[in-house]
Amino acid sequence: MNWIQNSVFEGDISEVKLKELIILAEKIMKPEEDSLIIFSSRTEKFLDKQIIGKERSSTDNFL
Repeated sequence: MNWIQNSVFEGDISEVKLKELIILAEKIMKPEEDSLIIFSSRTEKFLDKQIIGKERSSTDNFL
């Protein structure tokens, strides 16, 4: 993963490593306060989003 800014990382990750990341994050997160947002790209045109914890604001207009 490449560091983009503050707590933002970008890169390719295997399904196994992603599941491990989610499990580890959930152990240290406060679900009522913290967020982990995962964007998964099926193609360059489409983007899937998964949020773990509290959603801060809508990202429906993500470009």
